[in-house]
Amino acid sequence: MANKILTTSAGAPVADDNNSISAGARGPLTFDNHYMFEKLAHFNRERIPERVVHARGTGAYGTFTVTKSLKDYTIADFLQNAGQQTEVFVRFSTVGGGQDSSDYARDPRGFAVKFYTKEGNWDMVGNNTPVFFLNDPIKFPDFIHSQKKDPRTNLPNPANAFEFWANHPQSLHQMTILMSDRGIPLSYRHVHGFSSHTLSLYNSKGERYWVKWHFKTNQGIKTLTNAEAATMPAHGAQQDLVNAIDRGDFPSWRVEVQIMTEAQASTYRINPFDLTKIWPHKDFPLIEIGKLELNRNVHNYFAETEQVSFAPSNFVPGINASPDKMLQGRLLAYQDAARYRIGANANQIPVNAPRCPVNHYQRDGAFAGMGCPVGHGTGGAAYPNAAAAVDALNFYPNDRTGNGAPAPVTAVAPPPMPALENAWIGYHDQSDEDYYTQAGDLFRIMNNEQKAQLFNNIAGGLSQANASIQQRMLAQFAKADPAYADGVKQAIAAIV
Repeated sequence: MANKILTTSAGAPVADDNNSISAGARGPLTFDNHYMFEKLAHFNRERIPERVVHARGTGAYGTFTVTKSLKDYTIADFLQNAGQQTEVFVRFSTVGGGQDSSDYARDPRGFAVKFYTKEGNWDMVGNNTPVFFLNDPIKFPDFIHSQKKDPRTNLPNPANAFEFWANHPQSLHQMTILMSDRGIPLSYRHVHGFSSHTLSLYNSKGERYWVKWHFKTNQGIKTLTNAEAATMPAHGAQQDLVNAIDRGDFPSWRVEVQIMTEAQASTYRINPFDLTKIWPHKDFPLIEIGKLELNRNVHNYFAETEQVSFAPSNFVPGINASPDKMLQGRLLAYQDAARYRIGANANQIPVNAPRCPVNHYQRDGAFAGMGCPVGHGTGGAAYPNAAAAVDALNFYPNDRTGNGAPAPVTAVAPPPMPALENAWIGYHDQSDEDYYTQAGDLFRIMNNEQKAQLFNNIAGGLSQANASIQQRMLAQFAKADPAYADGVKQAIAAIV
């Protein structure tokens, strides 16, 4: 193999990469050190803003294989036939900590899957839990602020977290999961994944179905106690995933769905679009439809895992949104976060780029035409085979849609979204919802050891909160199950 010549970013050969130009051996540097300036200026800009949430994570490529067709429910091309395979990229993450935090924090784990389908990318952006702390996105910034470091001390403050939870009973179900033995996974290979949100499927007849996605680990659930987690290296979960794939021990997940008809949703006793609640499996059984396997590590962590961008708004024909309020908020927030972090042309970065032709009328912006492997209609050298008159278009409608210019396809439009009869637009308070039954149901299926962990994990933080916060939290636990409140109260007394 021929030796490569070291060059500047503009392609000019570099004469010396060890020594700057100076006025004599002991003299100062001179202003013609353009190559040194280039290196230092680029170094200053090597990092991009870290994600506000899900900052610490790792990812890998793999495949999704259909084992049961969903063609009766959806026109989604990649779900039509058993045996179909679709390339995926999966990113796992912790939620609250920054990039310098530990893989073993007591925290939900992000579970995001990018499906590179023939009709665009579908991003399934979920967690390792089937519910979340909130059912209204207006509270998300407040919630995250309460979980992050204290703004005055820059130190963790569990009292802030419990103060938020004491004022938001909607968080009780997810908080119970977080404080249980499932709060600290052993590795990313040993977690389930969930869409958590209710999404929709629609078929060629225009029929809509509500759906929840489940990814069940074939490695089994494995978790750590607080004491065990304290002995683990901060990067342990990332190392575990990389090493497993490198040695050919490819982790996999059984992909299942719950499906609900629109008629069932209209009369179901539980709001099917409330992110703080599950659909009981006895009412809507799991249907196995595929297998997810991770089998290839990234080549460059920054270029791929750090720059990958997931957005719940990345739908494909046959898959769409629901009235889930949290999902509705994320349809805006995630795309907006990507534009802030990595720019308006985030989807031209190879890890984000669809594996199908892309044609649109969006133009310019930072990094336009940066070498994406598919056509984005941005003109210039990236499209040497495109007709110049069509390639330069930046508006629609136009008079050239019959001559190569892109045009909409009405056949892929989702059915109209149903709305409540005589619905009024305004502020709709959800404080009267039942946020206790499902948390109590979860508590009652725990064994004694799991309950003891739950009590102690809650008491460790709640004991640092004031008496008012403690009493409000104990009242929530009692509504879920009196034994829940008693156990936490005794655990707090043991600490105090």
